[in-house]
Amino acid sequence: MQDSLDHARELDRRDPLRVYRDEFMFPRCSDGSDQLYFCGNSLGLQPRGVAAVMDRELQHWHELAVEGHFRGENPWTRYPQRLQERMAALIGARPAEVAVMNTLTVNLHLLLISFFRPRGGRRLVLIEPQPFPSDRYALASHLRLHGLDPDQCLVEIEPGGRQLVDETSIEAWLDERGEEVALVLWPGVQYATGQCFDLRRIAAAARKAGAVCGFDLAHSVGNVPLSLHETGADFAVWCSYKYLNAGPGAIGGCFVHERHHGRTDLNRLNGWWGNDLASRFRMAREFEPARGADAWQVSTPPTLAMLPLEASLDLFERAGMAALREKSLAMTNHLEFLIERRLGRQINIVTPADPARRGCQLSLQVKAGRAAGRALFEQLEAAGTVGDWREPDIVRVAPVPFYNSFEDCWRFVDQVKDLLSVTPA
Repeated sequence: MQDSLDHARELDRRDPLRVYRDEFMFPRCSDGSDQLYFCGNSLGLQPRGVAAVMDRELQHWHELAVEGHFRGENPWTRYPQRLQERMAALIGARPAEVAVMNTLTVNLHLLLISFFRPRGGRRLVLIEPQPFPSDRYALASHLRLHGLDPDQCLVEIEPGGRQLVDETSIEAWLDERGEEVALVLWPGVQYATGQCFDLRRIAAAARKAGAVCGFDLAHSVGNVPLSLHETGADFAVWCSYKYLNAGPGAIGGCFVHERHHGRTDLNRLNGWWGNDLASRFRMAREFEPARGADAWQVSTPPTLAMLPLEASLDLFERAGMAALREKSLAMTNHLEFLIERRLGRQINIVTPADPARRGCQLSLQVKAGRAAGRALFEQLEAAGTVGDWREPDIVRVAPVPFYNSFEDCWRFVDQVKDLLSVTPA
């Protein structure tokens, strides 16, 4: 690797995915130039194709009104199934295992009703260190619903070096105390550190211990390749406003492994859209669940809110997840190289150095401490460079392969170097 702007530009010239940058809308600086945007791990940029699909369905609504549910090129009653098949292909699942619905924490609550079933001595929920707060809140509320104390039953594995936990530690913990565990809920990529986990290995350890295994894939879907069915996980949930670029608060998704389809012993919060499609509009007194993850649907899906996801999935299908991952590895490695070469005395990279153990996010700590890190973040923000801050002291930056460039990475490091030279310790 080389540390020069010319080299970064040469890497961009060789990049077969460079054409996709123009498929996204960048926010602007005050001088009219594009911002340096490294916040796709929080909110992906808007695909240019969103306007066209929105206009299409608004016209559909205009021309057909209520009949749009059943007529036209894309009848709304079947629209979720169209997205379901495409989402299943992206995450390595079978279409019947996937439902596109709600938002992440709502889906987590719905699946916990079914899959968190404490019995006897099995009362613990095992989670990672510093989980995303919404996961913690949801799990604590379900423990209380079962009359259990979250302070005693919600267990975080202690991190090892650099705030990280490896799969060996999870396996060892479950070997020792697995008979007490009802549920393992784990991230695919940890939101604060950017660490990527071996999901198959974690699911296998949970099954061996006799526990249910679920995954929060908020930072995984669209970021790293997934083979979700093959992991053997019982369930998973995700959002689509990060790497899936479907807009703020966009519709999320859930996965329920096919071995649970048709089970009658699972509790579930039923609603009419979870009814089997063939009988849904009979308005029958009794609920007839759809077979598969569709049974966990509750309400009529918000078609207009699903359209940005369609526009983004179009791009994923054109580019291919394998090619996106290849560029992600190269660009994140390049960013890491530049940071270590030019900022190694001032910046610590929390995210694992092994490319296989991360997506495109790097989590950075300023060695001078939290105040210096916060000052740097605010100066970057004022200069039109967008990352994000996560307490207590992490600046997250994510070079997204769809729309970021090697030149973006070089300019970011050059800017940080200049700012740190004037940032007080």
